[in-house]
Amino acid sequence: MNIDIPEGKEPIGYVWGELVPGIGPAAAALSLSVYEHTTLGLREFEAARLRIAQINGCLFCLDWRTDRDGEKVEEEFADAVTHWRTTEAFDERTRLAAEYAERYALDHHGLDEEFWGRMAARYSQREIVELSMCLGSWLAFGRLNHVLGLDAVCVIPGH
Repeated sequence: MNIDIPEGKEPIGYVWGELVPGIGPAAAALSLSVYEHTTLGLREFEAARLRIAQINGCLFCLDWRTDRDGEKVEEEFADAVTHWRTTEAFDERTRLAAEYAERYALDHHGLDEEFWGRMAARYSQREIVELSMCLGSWLAFGRLNHVLGLDAVCVIPGH
């Protein structure tokens, strides 16, 4: 871990709450909101989330599976995300979610008219904004936790 955690302190609560009390709780609220208020389907949500996790290398995010009323993606889903270009396990919305996540994280300047045309054909404007906000949250906070070495001890509050 790259941050010293006092004995007896829970690492995420300490770093996100006590070290930066004016920022951390607001960041945590955004992080939790993408799970609590999403309108995106589970498969497209998880395809985007897992692709960001793969790029960030966040150990916790790679291991996490979003649970919606007892439903989670299948065990092989993460492998399909790795191979989003060629997998037969994805419909077009799910494939686009994984593609958008990858391009958002690695080449956001390369999001061209052709890509946006494909997105607009499959996603509403609201869904595009929602997915973009989710991607931003996962990219920022997964990377933050990985860089600080918190991803090996991360737990989402309330879960």
